[in-house]
This record gives sequence, C-alpha cells and structure tokens, in this order.
Amino acid sequence: MKLVAITSCPNGIAHTYMAAENLEKAATKLGVEIKVETQGGVGAENVLTEQDIREADGVIIAADKAVDKSRFVGKRLINTGVQDGIRKPEELIQRFEKDNVSTYRGTGKEEQTTSSSKQNPIYRHLMNGVSFMVPFIVVGGLLIALALTIGGEPTEAGLQIPEDSIWKTIEAIGGAAFSFMVPILAGYIAYSIADKPGLAPGMIGGFIAANGSFYNSEASAGFLGGIIAGFIAGYAALWIKKIKVPKMMQPIMPIIIIPLAASLIVALIFVLFIGAPVAQVFESLTTWLAGMQGSSSIVLALILGAMISFDMGGPVNKVAFMFGSAMIVEGNYEIMGPIAAAIAIPPIGMGLATFMFKNKFLPEQRETGKASLTMGFFGITEGAIPFAAQDPLRVIPSIMVGSMVGAVIAMLSGVGNRVAHGGPIVGLLGAVNNVFMFFVAIAVGAVVVALMISVLKKDVELETVPAAANIPVQDTPMKEQPRHADIVNLTSLTTKKLIDVDCKQSTRDEVIDEMIQALVKDGAVTDYTSFKEAIMARESESTTGIGMHVAIPHGKSDAVIEPRIAFFISKEGVDWSSLDGTSSKLIFMIAVPKEQAGDQHLKILQLLSRKLMDDNFREKLIQSKSTEDAYQLLEEIK
Repeated sequence: MKLVAITSCPNGIAHTYMAAENLEKAATKLGVEIKVETQGGVGAENVLTEQDIREADGVIIAADKAVDKSRFVGKRLINTGVQDGIRKPEELIQRFEKDNVSTYRGTGKEEQTTSSSKQNPIYRHLMNGVSFMVPFIVVGGLLIALALTIGGEPTEAGLQIPEDSIWKTIEAIGGAAFSFMVPILAGYIAYSIADKPGLAPGMIGGFIAANGSFYNSEASAGFLGGIIAGFIAGYAALWIKKIKVPKMMQPIMPIIIIPLAASLIVALIFVLFIGAPVAQVFESLTTWLAGMQGSSSIVLALILGAMISFDMGGPVNKVAFMFGSAMIVEGNYEIMGPIAAAIAIPPIGMGLATFMFKNKFLPEQRETGKASLTMGFFGITEGAIPFAAQDPLRVIPSIMVGSMVGAVIAMLSGVGNRVAHGGPIVGLLGAVNNVFMFFVAIAVGAVVVALMISVLKKDVELETVPAAANIPVQDTPMKEQPRHADIVNLTSLTTKKLIDVDCKQSTRDEVIDEMIQALVKDGAVTDYTSFKEAIMARESESTTGIGMHVAIPHGKSDAVIEPRIAFFISKEGVDWSSLDGTSSKLIFMIAVPKEQAGDQHLKILQLLSRKLMDDNFREKLIQSKSTEDAYQLLEEIK
C-alpha cells in the first residue's frame, strides 16, 4: 500500500512536524509506504507531486487549518485534525487496510466513518484564521518593540519616539501591521469555510469589525467581531455557492456573484445588528481589565496561566493568546506580559526537570528535554506535549501550576509585552518592559514545574513501564567497579552456556528456576535460594514482561559475584503478564551484585532497551536456530 498525507497546524511549527513524524513511523511499522507534505510556518515542504498522488491508494489530511483538497478528487481520503496524526497514526493508516474510507468527490465533504476522525469544523475554521493572523501581529509587535528600544527616549509619560525620527516611521509600520490583524483573521476563517469565494467577504467583514465608525461606535468590535464576521461571510458564501444557476452564469459565480453578495450580507448584518453590541462588550471588557488591581489581577493571571498551559497550543491556549493579542492592539501591554511568561514555562520546565531529576525519565525523554528547552526559549509551548502525552495526569497539573506561578509574578511585577509572542526571545528582542522580572517569572515557574515533577513522578526503575517506551531505564553515571565496570557490549556479560534457544518450560516460575540454575552453574550466583528471593521480590512489584514478546527479570543480591545475563528463547512463548498482553519469547535474566545495584543493572537495561525496540532484531532473535546464531545477534547490542 502507498499513501500520501498532509499535516498542518495553526502556527505551522510543532504539531505539523510531530504529526508527520508519527505518521511516517506508523507507516514503517505497518509496512506501508507514505509521503507526507508538511504545510508549516515556512510553507509547504516535501510537496506531493502529481505522480505521488496518482500512485497513492489513499490520502490522509491531518490538519487544523484549511487544506486545498482539489488535487485529491477520486481518491480515498481521510480529513481529520492534526492531533489524530500525532496520537492515532496507526489507526488512520489501518482504516485504509480495512477499506473503511470514503472517496472524495470534490464536494468538500468526506464521510467520517469513525469517531476518531471526526473534528469540530468550527475549531478548524477558527484555527485557520488564527494561523494567518499570527505573523501580522508578531511582525507588528517586533517592529514597534524595535523602534521603542532603539529610537525611544525616556520622558515623564514613558518611553517616547521623537516625531522627526526614522524610528517613528518604523513604529507606524508596526501599527499598520497590527491593523491587518482582524481582517486577516476574518478573511481566512471565511476562506476555510467557503474557499476562495469567501476570502474577500471575510476580509471586508473583518475590516468593518475593526472600525467602529461603520456602526457609530468609538470602539471597535475587535477580534471577537472579526471572528463573528468571518463565520457570517464564510457561511453566506457557502450558501450562495449551493444555489443552482444557469450554466452561462457559473464562470462568474466565484469571482463576482458570490463575493459581492456575501460581502453585502456580512456588511449589512454587522453594521445594522452586530457591530455596536459586540463593540460595547469588548469596550467593557477592556475597561474592566484596565481597572484590575490587587487580588483581581492575580485571579486574571492565574486564569491566563492555566489556560496557556492546559492544552499547550490547543484551543484553550489560543483563546488566552488571542485575548492578549487583542489587548496589545488596544494599548494594554500588561496582559500579554504574563501570557508571554506562561507560554515558555511548560517546555522549559519539563526540559529542566529532565536535567535536574534524571532518574524520573527514560533516555529518549531526556533527549526530548533538550529539544523542549530550545522550543521554550523561542516561545513554543508545544515542546511539552511529548511529556504530557506519555504521562498526562502528572505532567499537565505540574505545568499548569508552574505557568500560573510565573504569570502571577509577571502580573504583580508589571511586566508588559508589545509583541504577540512569548518566551525569553521576546525579552532579548526588547519587546518586554521590566525584562528582569520577566526572566524571573519564567525561571521561577520552570523550577516549580521541575519540582512538582520530582514529587509526582516516580523513578523510572520503579514505576510501571510506559507503553510508549516499554523498557524502564535510567541514565545513572557508572561508578568504578572491581569487575565489568565498563560494559562495552552485552556479550561481555554472558556466555554461550547461559543461552538456551529452545526453552521447554511452560510457566514463568519454571523458566525463572531454570535460568537461576544456569547462573549458579556458571559460578556468577552462589546461593540459588537467596537470588530467587530477589528475583521474585522484583516480580511482585510489577511484571517484568515489558511487552513485544520480551521479559527482563532482574535481581540484585549479595549472592551474585559479578554481573551476568542469562538469555532463553521460548518458541511457544510464556505467560509473563506482559503489559501488552503478549507472551514472552525473549527472556533476559539480569543478575547484579547488591553493592552495584544503582549502576550495573541500569546500564544493562539501557543496552537492551535501545536494540529491543527494533522489531526486525527481535524477530531475528526469536528465529535463532542455534546458540551461535543467538550469540552473534547479541553481539550487536552495545
């Protein structure tokens, strides 16, 4: 089978590429060929060619913004959200294998045959508008911040730019960029709903929403009005598209009739009925926020911090972000200050936790922590998503509390931010006032996250093996040991006499007995009974059947003279109560001296974990026909 896919998220940064990577990994696992086009913040990459599409057996679109589907007419197509691409890639691919996907006929509607592929269209249209709006407010904010930082002069009224300075012009350009915010938002909401015919009506409706003079109001309807205008324009255009007209009129419908009629509809509805009431709501909200002091501002900071970190780039996060962006346009910078701090805290806090408390994380998670720190520096909250996906009940509360603490510190310190973005990068670019306390807020919030993780999360050695990783390991530095202190490869810890490629025992306890006897014969274990007690004590904590047909019983005992591994292969498999329900065919028993408990067995587990994640390697081991074959394969574990 050959599939093609498109992934895209509102910001075009993290989710876009995470979904692409997971789809590619799932396809490899399932033996399916796939090519994924990413429509990220830098534009389309790995673009699908006509030949790619022609040869494909199906199309997956995992996107939270509008994607042009016209090139896929006649193809089986799944149209779902980017989160399904991240969390359920195998399920999406398997739908094609089960022939559970409808053919796209060019109507814009694909039959959704499973609940997993359903997506809220309102959210998708809104996120499409947000994705196109963000660059305008980021650029506008940075230009204004740059102008004030370089060209500003301190006065009694605050930092001011002289009228005859070139920086005044740059400040005005930044303001012009801001003026596009609402029309772009509304235009691309309408575009997502009705395609190109909705673009002009949406932008016109957004422009009206942003200019109160159309409905005799001193205040504008702001981004809330822009959202309303975008949906009215989009659905008006979509409704008009469905009207049957003579063939001679069809060519001019998308370029004249639909845009004209939809523009009149949205303009009249907004001017006559919606504009003034929405503007009044927005003006009241702004006034209320401006008057917030003391405990009220703390409550607001707590709410904003919690919303930003709750879903890390999702709809709740976007509501808080858009609210702060709108306040910048209104001249209230002290709302975006706490938001900018809260944006960076989840990824920086989780990255910090992987460095401070290594025993809480798997090796691959610690690698992810490095990337998370980098993403946090640039204000990409999504950097914390991999941790939250694996352990939501511990990670999400931790990052929410950290973000709330950071937001409160920023709010009480009067931290303001002139650009609709977050993270240390905006502080370095001069967009933040009271920048010292801005960095303090981020640092304190990140430390709170790390400390909460240290309390809530168990050591990886002791907790149940996560399904995503399957093997509990820990990167504890090796101490000098009298023997085998430097483990180069797995075969340095075993011999061919400790390998049995045709284990006949049928129960877990029988296999354990046989393996211990082999270790006693080898001379590595001096007391059968004492070492078995250690092995069974570990089994009583949680099963060492880690799944994927693998079990790794291990024990630390004074009866062990030196680290040793026994390896048995059961062709039929043994019930080990494995986490994924599979029987255990590859069984590694690790024996380490008790005084080396903190080092050697963890290093051995690390060696095993890296190689046993390879499906092909495990299958080769299971199919080993001789001790020599198995030993040669074990030599690859290093």
